[in-house]
Amino acid sequence: MRQTLGWDVLFVVEEDALRRARDIRHYQLARQLRRTLITLDRDYLDDRRFPPAESSGVLVLQAHDEQQFVQLLRRIDRLLFVAESGTTPLPLEGRTLQVHADWRLDE
Repeated sequence: MRQTLGWDVLFVVEEDALRRARDIRHYQLARQLRRTLITLDRDYLDDRRFPPAESSGVLVLQAHDEQQFVQLLRRIDRLLFVAESGTTPLPLEGRTLQVHADWRLDE
């Protein structure tokens, strides 16, 4: 994400204080920092626990292998973060989006 796409990301596994934090803490921190939460964890699809309207955006990714994952990230970068960068710095603000290897923007 950092090297290939040039994204400014915070990986929770790189932060000792966040590595073992609960999902709700990651969700709250993303909102506080005004960042889109990008995860493989499907728990974030639970709108009761993680209300989309209270977020800076949640993106739940699904890929079968690393190659699909990289292709999916490139598609997301091109279709969401680059294409919409002129309209809003947080294109998923207030929304949760689940994307998979066959995902298209119109879904």
